[in-house]
Amino acid sequence: MVGDVTDADFQAEVLDSDRPVVVDFWAPWCGPCRVVSPIIDDLAEQHGERVKFLKLNVDDNLQTQSRYNVLSIPTVILFDRGEPQETVVGARSKTHYESAWERWLGRAA
Repeated sequence: MVGDVTDADFQAEVLDSDRPVVVDFWAPWCGPCRVVSPIIDDLAEQHGERVKFLKLNVDDNLQTQSRYNVLSIPTVILFDRGEPQETVVGARSKTHYESAWERWLGRAA
């Protein structure tokens, strides 16, 4: 399951997490974000025990969007131990995300 994260709980949910966290920076009006969303949902279903998956609405959470220099959406960032590790910008295929995050996801299911 993909949860929501906000500026207010980003520290606790992402930076202080004891496991890697994928954050999907999106907005409701963003067409490519709607393409990426089911892919992230599928990855969360497959890998949710190893990696936490969250969505951050950039329209409502400008502080976090600015902090991580998210200038284009969709942008999906994998955080590990409180640091951004891998960033994927734009709508990409499921295999692209799996390749970018293989180190954290393990082999694709």
